[in-house]
Amino acid sequence: MGRFVYWMNVSLDLRIEQVPGDNGAGDWLRIGEELHREFNARARALAGMVQGRVIYETMEEFWPRAREDASLPDFMREYGEIWTSAPKVLVSRTRSRADHGTRVIGGDDAIEQLALLKAETDGTLGVGGATIATQLLRAGLLDELLLFTHPAILGSGRPLFDDVDRQIDLDLIEQRSFPLGVTMHHYAIRPTSPW
Repeated sequence: MGRFVYWMNVSLDLRIEQVPGDNGAGDWLRIGEELHREFNARARALAGMVQGRVIYETMEEFWPRAREDASLPDFMREYGEIWTSAPKVLVSRTRSRADHGTRVIGGDDAIEQLALLKAETDGTLGVGGATIATQLLRAGLLDELLLFTHPAILGSGRPLFDDVDRQIDLDLIEQRSFPLGVTMHHYAIRPTSPW
């Protein structure tokens, strides 16, 4: 059975975007070469990626072109290749097709389809997007959080999760510091019964 890992860049106040539409591309992010290479290594090790529509469309807009853009550093071109060629699942009610090896699921049974995907997968599935991560958490399907915390307090903006109405207990698996003040915290979510 696979594991769902919600992987996000966050501010100190656990925001994933400062203003609607910045989709993780705000100037509060401090992504240097060492951190990007860490992203590359972790993404390469995934069995697949599960992304909500907003995150997917942000990635789709940039990374397929980035892999061949000679003006970008090699580590960014490398990530473009990793993202483009990785098996992906887009969770969306509004899209029915996507390129780059992406399977689209949606509708009222999306969580059931993701539970089946998890059961059929050997390895880690990276999750991107607050809406889908919250739904997986509520269903008892989210296994881990991988948070890259940037030294900024945004004060407002999209939170890491949508409303969560109960305490979630975590166990720290690993932690690491990166240049520019970024820290990584990797947590296991303690199993509890679904909502």
